[in-house]
Amino acid sequence: MTAIDPCDRDTDVADSPSVPAGTSAQAQAEAEAEAEADGGGSVLGKRYRALTLGIVSVVSLIAFEASAVNTAMPVAARALDGVELYAYAFSAYFTASLFAMALSGEWCDRRGPLVPLFAGIAAFGAGLVVSGSASEMWMFVGGRGVQGIGGGLVIVSLYVLVGRAYPQRLQPAVLASFSAAWVLPVIIGPLIAGTVAERVGWRWVFLSIPVLILLPLAVMLPALRKVERGERSPAMNRRRILLALAVASGAGLLQYAGQDLAWVSLIPAAAGLALLVPCILRLLPRGTFRAARGLPSVVLLRGIAAGAFLGAESFIPLMLVTERGLSATAAGLSLTGGGLTWALGSYTQSRPRLEPYRERLMAGGMVLIATSIALVPLVLADSVPAWLVAVAWVLGGYGMGLVISSGSVLLLKLSGPKEAGSNSASLQVSDALGNITLVGLSGVLFVGFGGGSVAAADHTAAASATAGTGHAGAFAAVFVAMAAVALLGAVVTTRLRPAAQ
Repeated sequence: MTAIDPCDRDTDVADSPSVPAGTSAQAQAEAEAEAEADGGGSVLGKRYRALTLGIVSVVSLIAFEASAVNTAMPVAARALDGVELYAYAFSAYFTASLFAMALSGEWCDRRGPLVPLFAGIAAFGAGLVVSGSASEMWMFVGGRGVQGIGGGLVIVSLYVLVGRAYPQRLQPAVLASFSAAWVLPVIIGPLIAGTVAERVGWRWVFLSIPVLILLPLAVMLPALRKVERGERSPAMNRRRILLALAVASGAGLLQYAGQDLAWVSLIPAAAGLALLVPCILRLLPRGTFRAARGLPSVVLLRGIAAGAFLGAESFIPLMLVTERGLSATAAGLSLTGGGLTWALGSYTQSRPRLEPYRERLMAGGMVLIATSIALVPLVLADSVPAWLVAVAWVLGGYGMGLVISSGSVLLLKLSGPKEAGSNSASLQVSDALGNITLVGLSGVLFVGFGGGSVAAADHTAAASATAGTGHAGAFAAVFVAMAAVALLGAVVTTRLRPAAQ
């Protein structure tokens, strides 16, 4: 898939930062022709090529790690005797990234995106090393948390970088390239990770990825030095950073309480709620949780979509390995189609002619997500072919491409220059909070319905003998709940357009 040609987009004069508002159409055309001649007419033109390739390299690295982790996780959890902490291994990443996202937003507004970007890449690599070297499951989860800090710093920095380095007419194309960067990793990631985990060892899935960090650093550095610094806030908002820390701590306590369904767990649960609720209300835009029109609903929808999709996706490989006897490689490959159609959905929403229908596209995307998740538990019946999961995830991935990329476009459109960092952080915080909450809820449902004792099957020819372990109800509870959440997101899409429009 190629990035869109921004010259096809019908833009207003004010859309181009190089052309002042009120300039004649002829002057605008001359300015655009000059940009084309200078190689700046597209995201892969001479002016932006190195920066775009660097951004794509960073996103591809994160994408490869995500697809590899999904594939290797059942093997790692079994090897470390930590299946009961399976959901923690995912949610720890997002709990840590939630704090890092708020920190990155303030850091970007104060100092620019370069320092938090490179600090995040370094932390991401360090977390991979910790997880790959873990001797116990809690060490593995801790490494995932360090990765989350790096991922949170990186993703907000990239959004701010797009807002500062590219004109508005090119921003949808760059954001579409974020999704395009997932295409190759989701194709080769499960195959490579599954093969390595089964034949060499799951640890090397994590320990080999940090080597790839050197590539985006080498590609991006020269181009990043040319990025304009832009307007900066006078100081970091320490209150916002502390709020994010409190939210992350509260979410962590709730996850801890949810993994042990006993009366004593009410204590950390109460403490977690006391930290989480008041702080998150101050951290996100006012009106987010009541789906106020405009920016608050954009932020809320991102959390719902991301959390519902990941909450279901996290348990698909484990279900296919333990209930249907698939190998880790085959289970991981069942998710590949979703990554490809995610990129296709992102490309679809970036087409200029569809701009007036963006809210409808997002509503359709949420319906597709809900449908895809609802189809997955049908595979728990032996009479239903396991490949139905792959078909379902093709639908869900396309829906995610429509929703996630459109949400990013709407956020940039509704944000002023001095608010780009904090609003981008709010969007990513909502993503992380949705992931933490809904993956955590999936874990609670899974354990509550008896799934905590499931034993991962051997990934050999004997796998079929261990399939069908009698935990179908635990998996079904997860997928039904996430489908219901996705349908709720479809309702929220009716609130995306600001009241003034």
